[in-house]
Amino acid sequence: MASVPSLVSLCLLVLSHACSAQLEQVTSQHGWTRVRGEQRRGEGYSLDECQFSRLSAREPDRRLTSEAGVTDVWDENDDQFRCAGAAALRHTIEERGLLLPAYTNAPKLVYVDQGQLHIFAGQGYHGAAIPGCAETFQSQEESQQQQDPRQGFRDQHQKIRKVREGDVIALPAGVADWFYNDAQTPLVLVQIMDTSNPANQLDNNFRKFFLAGNPQQQIQGQRGQFSGQGFQRGESQSQSRRGGSGGQEQRSGNIFQGFDEQFLAEAFNVDTDLARRMKNENDNRGVIVRVEDRLQFLTPEFSEEERSEYQRGRPANGVEETFCSARLKQNINDPSRADVYNPRAGRITSVNSHNLPILRSLRLSAQKGHLYQNAIMAPHWNMNAHSICYFTRGTGRVQIVDENGRSVFDGEVREGQILTAPHNFAVVKRAGGEGLEWVAFKTNDQAKISQLAGRVSSMRAFPEEVIANSFQVSREEARRLKFNRDEVTLFSPGSRSQYRA
Repeated sequence: MASVPSLVSLCLLVLSHACSAQLEQVTSQHGWTRVRGEQRRGEGYSLDECQFSRLSAREPDRRLTSEAGVTDVWDENDDQFRCAGAAALRHTIEERGLLLPAYTNAPKLVYVDQGQLHIFAGQGYHGAAIPGCAETFQSQEESQQQQDPRQGFRDQHQKIRKVREGDVIALPAGVADWFYNDAQTPLVLVQIMDTSNPANQLDNNFRKFFLAGNPQQQIQGQRGQFSGQGFQRGESQSQSRRGGSGGQEQRSGNIFQGFDEQFLAEAFNVDTDLARRMKNENDNRGVIVRVEDRLQFLTPEFSEEERSEYQRGRPANGVEETFCSARLKQNINDPSRADVYNPRAGRITSVNSHNLPILRSLRLSAQKGHLYQNAIMAPHWNMNAHSICYFTRGTGRVQIVDENGRSVFDGEVREGQILTAPHNFAVVKRAGGEGLEWVAFKTNDQAKISQLAGRVSSMRAFPEEVIANSFQVSREEARRLKFNRDEVTLFSPGSRSQYRA
């Protein structure tokens, strides 16, 4: 009979192995997967590779030209994208430009950086094909058409949403969508894809599956190289912008190109010639094509009341959301929606799962920041998310500090750049003479920050004695550290609250 110590040792050994096996399979929401202690989702990236020792404010690494617009792509191989598990694109759609239908392997947030603000001057439109949902937009003559084939055909489709500057649009992984610009001014869309999201069951490469067209191969993200061109890390940015040697753009094709024509013809009940044309093999228009005549589709007319509601950025009715009628967008440019407002410093507006419920399933959120001239956003850290900031207007200075007290970024930022503030790293922003605006895409549907200064800061929550002994300062100095800044989140330049003992 085994001794008691031997049995105890055996039990501990079994428990230890069981716990280790569980830890190796646990995937945090946006962290590293412990697969054999080193790799993330099967990729060969060591945990030690993501030190974030040097961050940079990145501009797009390559530009792809289409018939009716351009697409700017940030290099996924940059540490701040690779380690945050994100990919970034920017589409600029010209008048009558159609961004071809496509779906991605990861959920995404789209920010409308530029678009018409008024419904009278043309619109941007967005359509999403929600699986399993009916085509609820149909003409009054639809029933007559089914009875009388001599009637002219009228279309029916799922809901199409008008978009404008400041809208944040949320799309689940695998949902096909498209955009169309009916306005004279360009429609600029900044997209962040969360490739480390649990909804992505593939590797951490960003993949965009086009349902039409003959897209450029360089639009696809590939870790370690630019897809299709063999660009290794460190190769010149100018070459990547040209699309490779000789300036020739390779094509990746839409998903129908890989299917047999006979299968397509049978599946769609059409002739093989039409099935062949679905492949768009000789189409060189790119991913943004120009519509010959203005795009025609079904959409309700605005009443005067709805026009005013739309201009204020508020929903026109209070219908409870269902899966098929879920709201996909929220405007965060409207000053009346600000969560934090300081008339001397600026405003902060957030969209999260509380005010846009679909974000709960996407596990993403966004925040729009607007700092006035020389104003400061309080030093803080992101408690439960990475913060991927796209700067939309103005200039400013940003500092980011790691867990060892080292500055991993201290520099100027400007419009069109992206900078990632990693989870828990301390951040401070200060606007330049033109002010500073940005939209922060966050990898949690209820992202939270903890401030280091100001009225709701950690410093304010500590007793004076703790501050005095921690910093080796007098109680009077500790009192000034704790109470001299009485503003919340956004600090006006050069002003200090006067504390009276």
